[in-house]
Amino acid sequence: MGEKVQVVQCCVWLLLWFGGGTLGQPLECRAGADVGRRCASIPLDKLLERVVQHAELIYRLSEESCALFEEMFIPLAVRTQHIRGGNTCTSPAFSVPGSKGEVQQISDKWLLHTVLILIQSWIEPLFTLQDTLDRYDNAPNVLLNKTKWVSSKLVSLEQGVTVLIRKMLDEGALTMESHQSWMIESSEPADMVESVTKDYAVLTCFKKDAHKVETFLKLLRCRQTQGLSCFPI
Repeated sequence: MGEKVQVVQCCVWLLLWFGGGTLGQPLECRAGADVGRRCASIPLDKLLERVVQHAELIYRLSEESCALFEEMFIPLAVRTQHIRGGNTCTSPAFSVPGSKGEVQQISDKWLLHTVLILIQSWIEPLFTLQDTLDRYDNAPNVLLNKTKWVSSKLVSLEQGVTVLIRKMLDEGALTMESHQSWMIESSEPADMVESVTKDYAVLTCFKKDAHKVETFLKLLRCRQTQGLSCFPI
Protein backbone atom coordinates (compact mmCIF):
# COMPACT_ATOMS: atom_id res chain seq x y z
CA MET A 1 0.00 0.00 0.00
CA GLY A 2 2.83 2.39 0.91
CA GLU A 3 4.60 1.81 -2.39
CA LYS A 4 1.38 2.48 -4.35
CA VAL A 5 1.01 5.82 -2.57
CA GLN A 6 4.61 6.71 -3.40
CA VAL A 7 4.05 5.82 -7.06
CA VAL A 8 0.95 8.03 -7.22
CA GLN A 9 2.82 10.93 -5.58
CA CYS A 10 5.69 10.60 -8.05
CA CYS A 11 3.29 10.59 -11.01
CA VAL A 12 1.52 13.69 -9.68
CA TRP A 13 4.83 15.57 -9.40
CA LEU A 14 5.80 14.71 -12.95
CA LEU A 15 2.37 15.54 -14.38
CA LEU A 16 2.36 18.93 -12.67
CA TRP A 17 5.85 19.69 -13.88
CA PHE A 18 5.54 18.67 -17.51
CA GLY A 19 1.91 19.72 -17.73
CA GLY A 20 2.70 23.32 -16.83
CA GLY A 21 0.93 23.17 -13.46
CA THR A 22 1.71 25.06 -10.30
CA LEU A 23 5.27 23.75 -10.14
CA GLY A 24 6.24 25.75 -13.24
CA GLN A 25 7.73 24.93 -16.60
CA PRO A 26 10.77 22.89 -17.61
CA LEU A 27 13.98 24.80 -18.29
CA GLU A 28 14.10 23.82 -21.98
CA CYS A 29 17.89 23.51 -21.71
CA ARG A 30 18.22 19.87 -22.63
CA ALA A 31 21.43 18.16 -23.61
CA GLY A 32 21.87 18.05 -27.35
CA ALA A 33 19.82 21.21 -27.88
CA ASP A 34 21.22 24.64 -28.69
CA VAL A 35 21.45 25.61 -25.04
CA GLY A 36 22.57 29.17 -25.67
CA ARG A 37 19.73 29.88 -28.09
CA ARG A 38 16.87 28.10 -26.29
CA CYS A 39 17.65 29.31 -22.77
CA ALA A 40 18.99 32.71 -23.74
CA SER A 41 15.68 33.53 -25.44
CA ILE A 42 13.88 33.33 -22.07
CA PRO A 43 13.67 36.68 -20.22
CA LEU A 44 15.97 36.85 -17.20
CA ASP A 45 13.22 37.02 -14.57
CA LYS A 46 11.39 34.02 -16.03
CA LEU A 47 14.59 32.02 -16.45
CA LEU A 48 15.58 32.69 -12.83
CA GLU A 49 12.11 31.67 -11.66
CA ARG A 50 12.27 28.39 -13.61
CA VAL A 51 15.75 27.67 -12.27
CA VAL A 52 14.54 28.22 -8.69
CA GLN A 53 11.49 25.99 -9.24
CA HIS A 54 13.76 23.33 -10.74
CA ALA A 55 16.05 23.46 -7.69
CA GLU A 56 13.05 23.30 -5.32
CA LEU A 57 11.73 20.16 -6.95
CA ILE A 58 15.14 18.50 -7.07
CA TYR A 59 15.58 19.13 -3.34
CA ARG A 60 12.07 17.89 -2.57
CA LEU A 61 12.61 14.67 -4.49
CA SER A 62 16.03 14.21 -2.87
CA GLU A 63 14.27 14.32 0.51
CA GLU A 64 11.68 11.77 -0.64
CA SER A 65 14.35 9.49 -2.14
CA CYS A 66 16.41 9.60 1.04
CA ALA A 67 13.36 8.86 3.22
CA LEU A 68 12.29 5.99 0.97
CA PHE A 69 15.79 4.51 0.97
CA GLU A 70 15.88 4.71 4.78
CA GLU A 71 12.50 3.00 5.02
CA MET A 72 13.54 0.19 2.70
CA PHE A 73 17.16 -0.48 3.64
CA ILE A 74 18.37 1.41 6.74
CA PRO A 75 17.46 0.18 10.26
CA LEU A 76 16.54 2.87 12.78
CA ALA A 77 19.64 2.16 14.86
CA VAL A 78 21.87 2.82 11.84
CA ARG A 79 20.02 6.06 11.05
CA THR A 80 20.54 7.26 14.63
CA GLN A 81 24.22 6.39 14.51
CA HIS A 82 24.55 8.18 11.17
CA ILE A 83 23.01 11.36 12.62
CA ARG A 84 25.21 11.23 15.74
CA GLY A 85 28.25 10.78 13.54
CA GLY A 86 27.84 14.32 12.29
CA ASN A 87 28.70 15.57 8.82
CA THR A 88 30.53 12.81 6.94
CA CYS A 89 30.20 14.59 3.60
CA THR A 90 33.31 15.96 1.94
CA SER A 91 31.67 18.06 -0.77
CA PRO A 92 32.91 21.63 -1.31
CA ALA A 93 32.63 23.50 1.98
CA PHE A 94 30.09 26.16 1.06
CA SER A 95 28.11 27.05 4.18
CA VAL A 96 24.83 28.93 4.28
CA PRO A 97 25.47 32.44 5.71
CA GLY A 98 24.29 32.76 9.30
CA SER A 99 23.83 36.50 9.66
CA LYS A 100 22.50 39.43 7.66
CA GLY A 101 25.98 40.95 7.59
CA GLU A 102 27.43 37.80 6.02
CA VAL A 103 24.66 37.73 3.44
CA GLN A 104 25.30 41.33 2.41
CA GLN A 105 28.97 40.56 1.82
CA ILE A 106 28.18 37.78 -0.65
CA SER A 107 28.15 38.81 -4.31
CA ASP A 108 25.77 37.54 -6.98
CA LYS A 109 28.83 36.17 -8.76
CA TRP A 110 29.78 34.08 -5.71
CA LEU A 111 26.23 32.73 -5.42
CA LEU A 112 26.02 31.72 -9.08
CA HIS A 113 29.45 30.15 -9.29
CA THR A 114 28.97 28.32 -5.98
CA VAL A 115 25.67 26.89 -7.20
CA LEU A 116 27.27 25.77 -10.46
CA ILE A 117 30.21 24.09 -8.71
CA LEU A 118 27.86 22.22 -6.35
CA ILE A 119 25.67 21.05 -9.23
CA GLN A 120 28.63 19.92 -11.34
CA SER A 121 30.19 18.04 -8.43
CA TRP A 122 27.08 15.83 -8.16
CA ILE A 123 26.32 14.92 -11.77
CA GLU A 124 28.66 11.94 -12.03
CA PRO A 125 28.05 10.60 -8.47
CA LEU A 126 24.28 10.53 -9.08
CA PHE A 127 24.66 8.63 -12.34
CA THR A 128 26.94 6.17 -10.53
CA LEU A 129 24.36 5.84 -7.76
CA GLN A 130 21.70 5.07 -10.36
CA ASP A 131 23.79 2.23 -11.76
CA THR A 132 24.24 0.84 -8.25
CA LEU A 133 20.52 1.01 -7.40
CA ASP A 134 19.67 -0.78 -10.63
CA ARG A 135 21.57 -3.80 -9.29
CA TYR A 136 19.51 -4.00 -6.08
CA ASP A 137 17.20 -7.02 -6.05
CA ASN A 138 14.39 -5.31 -4.17
CA ALA A 139 14.70 -1.59 -4.93
CA PRO A 140 11.17 -0.22 -5.55
CA ASN A 141 10.49 1.32 -8.94
CA VAL A 142 9.42 4.58 -7.35
CA LEU A 143 12.91 5.02 -5.83
CA LEU A 144 14.60 4.21 -9.14
CA ASN A 145 12.32 6.63 -10.99
CA LYS A 146 12.93 9.46 -8.53
CA THR A 147 16.73 9.12 -8.66
CA LYS A 148 16.71 8.83 -12.46
CA TRP A 149 14.59 11.96 -12.72
CA VAL A 150 16.84 13.91 -10.36
CA SER A 151 19.97 12.79 -12.26
CA SER A 152 18.62 13.99 -15.60
CA LYS A 153 17.17 17.25 -14.26
CA LEU A 154 20.40 18.12 -12.48
CA VAL A 155 22.01 18.34 -15.92
CA SER A 156 19.22 20.67 -17.07
CA LEU A 157 19.73 22.79 -13.95
CA GLU A 158 23.45 23.04 -14.70
CA GLN A 159 22.66 24.33 -18.18
CA GLY A 160 20.12 26.82 -16.86
CA VAL A 161 22.58 28.20 -14.30
CA THR A 162 25.24 28.45 -17.01
CA VAL A 163 22.94 30.69 -19.04
CA LEU A 164 22.09 32.72 -15.92
CA ILE A 165 25.79 33.41 -15.43
CA ARG A 166 26.08 34.59 -19.01
CA LYS A 167 23.00 36.82 -18.68
CA MET A 168 23.65 38.27 -15.23
CA LEU A 169 27.45 38.46 -15.19
CA ASP A 170 28.21 38.69 -18.90
CA GLU A 171 30.82 35.98 -18.65
CA GLY A 172 31.30 32.31 -19.40
CA ALA A 173 30.55 29.73 -16.73
CA LEU A 174 33.12 27.81 -14.77
CA THR A 175 33.50 24.24 -15.95
CA MET A 176 35.23 21.64 -13.82
CA GLU A 177 37.76 19.51 -15.68
CA SER A 178 36.00 16.41 -14.43
CA HIS A 179 33.02 15.79 -12.18
CA GLN A 180 34.41 14.61 -8.87
CA SER A 181 32.91 12.35 -6.23
CA TRP A 182 33.50 14.68 -3.31
CA MET A 183 31.75 12.69 -0.65
CA ILE A 184 32.75 9.06 -1.21
CA GLU A 185 36.01 7.44 -2.18
CA SER A 186 35.91 5.44 -5.42
CA SER A 187 36.86 2.05 -3.93
CA GLU A 188 34.38 -0.76 -4.53
CA PRO A 189 32.30 -1.86 -1.50
CA ALA A 190 33.36 -5.17 0.02
CA ASP A 191 29.81 -6.48 0.52
CA MET A 192 26.15 -5.55 0.21
CA VAL A 193 25.95 -3.95 3.65
CA GLU A 194 28.87 -1.67 2.82
CA SER A 195 27.30 -0.86 -0.54
CA VAL A 196 23.99 0.11 1.06
CA THR A 197 25.80 2.26 3.64
CA LYS A 198 27.75 4.01 0.91
CA ASP A 199 24.62 4.67 -1.17
CA TYR A 200 22.87 6.04 1.91
CA ALA A 201 25.76 8.45 2.45
CA VAL A 202 25.50 9.59 -1.17
CA LEU A 203 21.77 10.30 -0.83
CA THR A 204 22.08 12.16 2.48
CA CYS A 205 25.04 14.25 1.31
CA PHE A 206 23.30 15.12 -1.95
CA LYS A 207 20.19 16.19 -0.03
CA LYS A 208 22.27 18.63 2.02
CA ASP A 209 23.89 20.15 -1.05
CA ALA A 210 20.59 20.28 -2.95
CA HIS A 211 19.22 22.36 -0.08
CA LYS A 212 22.19 24.74 -0.36
CA VAL A 213 21.59 25.11 -4.11
CA GLU A 214 17.92 25.88 -3.51
CA THR A 215 18.74 28.38 -0.73
CA PHE A 216 21.37 30.25 -2.75
CA LEU A 217 19.13 30.49 -5.83
CA LYS A 218 16.20 31.79 -3.75
CA LEU A 219 18.52 34.40 -2.24
CA LEU A 220 19.59 35.41 -5.74
CA ARG A 221 15.98 35.69 -6.88
CA CYS A 222 15.06 37.81 -3.86
CA ARG A 223 17.92 40.21 -4.57
CA GLN A 224 16.49 41.02 -7.99
CA THR A 225 13.61 42.87 -6.30
CA GLN A 226 14.71 43.58 -2.71
CA GLY A 227 18.46 44.07 -3.02
CA LEU A 228 20.75 43.29 -0.09
CA SER A 229 17.91 43.21 2.45
CA CYS A 230 17.26 39.53 1.59
CA PHE A 231 18.14 36.74 4.02
CA PRO A 232 18.33 32.97 3.41
CA ILE A 233 15.24 31.02 4.46
